[in-house]
Amino acid sequence: MVRVLGVDVAKKYWVAVASDLRVYADLTLTGVLAAADADGPVEVVGVDIPIGMPDGAGYRRADVLAREQVGPRWPSVFMTPPRGVLSAPTYDAARTESRRTTGRGLSRQAWALGPRVLEVDEVVRSVGRRIVEVHPELSFTTLAGRHLPAPKSTWAGLEDRRALLAGAGFTLPADLGRPGQVSGPDDVLDAAVACWTASRVADGVARVYPDPPELFGAIEACIRA
Repeated sequence: MVRVLGVDVAKKYWVAVASDLRVYADLTLTGVLAAADADGPVEVVGVDIPIGMPDGAGYRRADVLAREQVGPRWPSVFMTPPRGVLSAPTYDAARTESRRTTGRGLSRQAWALGPRVLEVDEVVRSVGRRIVEVHPELSFTTLAGRHLPAPKSTWAGLEDRRALLAGAGFTLPADLGRPGQVSGPDDVLDAAVACWTASRVADGVARVYPDPPELFGAIEACIRA
């Protein structure tokens, strides 16, 4: 079987779930990929971080379409700012650039995610492997065939997502070792469903939003589910 990997951000760490249900954590994306590769080649990596930032004004169609698909969970979809916003030297400078290019301000949460987006961008451009963007809420909606009524931060939402993953063959052990100590349960579930989508990408059956993808430079900007 093709071995694939799903990756999510967990506070200071990256947490990853492989299709053989091994779980990894590292402070850098390259570190978590190297740890997974040590247990066997990984052919597709699904990562819950935007890939492909707008070079000018406006937002990506991928984010707009993903918000439409997830229904009540639309606030969970991050509207990716232009590259100039995320690469600005200070939060105030980023807010000013955001207003200039998008007509909107920028939350501190979005600003804090900027280094992760830029880290993924650098890895995608520098390594010769297939890394695709996923969004956990879009993946869970696709897996369930319905909108998820409860947020993942609630007990009902957590149990709904665990059951969906179990039905797809992703039943993780109770003891995940160090990855389970440095990441929250929602982070692990998001990484697991990202792995589910990565498997669909490997099989050629994943849905693509938009299809065909937008191009920013040489980078495809689309979310797969």
